[in-house]
Amino acid sequence: MRAVFLGTSAGLPTTERNVTSIVLDLTAERGKLWMFDCGEGTQHQVLRMPVKLSRLEFIFITHLHGDHAFGLPGLLSTRSFQAPGVPLHIFGPPGVARWVHTALEVSGSHLSYPLDVTEITEAGEVFSDAQFRIECAWLVHPLPCLGYRITEADGPGSLKADALHALGIPPGPLYSRLKQGESVTLPDGRVIHGADFLEPPRPGRIVTILGDTAPCNEAVHLATGADLLVHEATFAAAEAESAHAFGHSTSVGAADTARRAGARRLVLTHISARYSGDGWRQLLDEARTVWPDTELAHDGTIIEVPRRNAPIS
Repeated sequence: MRAVFLGTSAGLPTTERNVTSIVLDLTAERGKLWMFDCGEGTQHQVLRMPVKLSRLEFIFITHLHGDHAFGLPGLLSTRSFQAPGVPLHIFGPPGVARWVHTALEVSGSHLSYPLDVTEITEAGEVFSDAQFRIECAWLVHPLPCLGYRITEADGPGSLKADALHALGIPPGPLYSRLKQGESVTLPDGRVIHGADFLEPPRPGRIVTILGDTAPCNEAVHLATGADLLVHEATFAAAEAESAHAFGHSTSVGAADTARRAGARRLVLTHISARYSGDGWRQLLDEARTVWPDTELAHDGTIIEVPRRNAPIS
């Protein structure tokens, strides 16, 4: 599991940053990609990144400001050439279906695959299966804006191979059955119970990706205990008044959300075009005074999300 930052600018593209789009790469877990927001030019960013539209399963839109959604028509049309017949599902706030279908209709675009669009009207669960659960909540922004929390199911504990070897049970097909928790009868009549030779379940990972927002309790709730929190940092700390007026966060506000939520790792994105070079360093340094485990994303940044018992890399 890893987060690939296709675009990290707020409002408009710059020579160094495109507007917002993030891909959660779940190739190892389910062979799929999930995209969060699709600002103008996202399909161009895909060409430069390890992202294949044929693997794209879901697109989650946080809100309908252009820097988060204007890239949808082009990307959907391009995908017709790369993934004919492969279904795609879009989730987003009210209006996203009208926006997508109108853009496709008036441009005479015809998709080569089934497209479903779900408009979210209430906070709560958006999707769940045996592997993942996705929840959302409404944030604080001039347009209705969502944040998403992705929770991976706990995995089975590892097999205590050394203990089995000590009992004279060599590696082989029995190990696979024991790994599944089965009980097996050995040739000498002994009955071995798989549950007795399993480590505790491996905790699933939690990733929280927020849309544009002023600091709020809903953001903290979505990010509680997250292994990775992706949070906008449109303004520096000195611009707190402007951030509040436009429904955005400062670098310090984002870090405070991470602190309150106990997030393991914070990544800042959605950076105003007024900052570059030393300005980026300022945003990062400010955030780290509140939450040391903070990074600032650039276009092309890839963040691995390690399992709970693994070190952060």
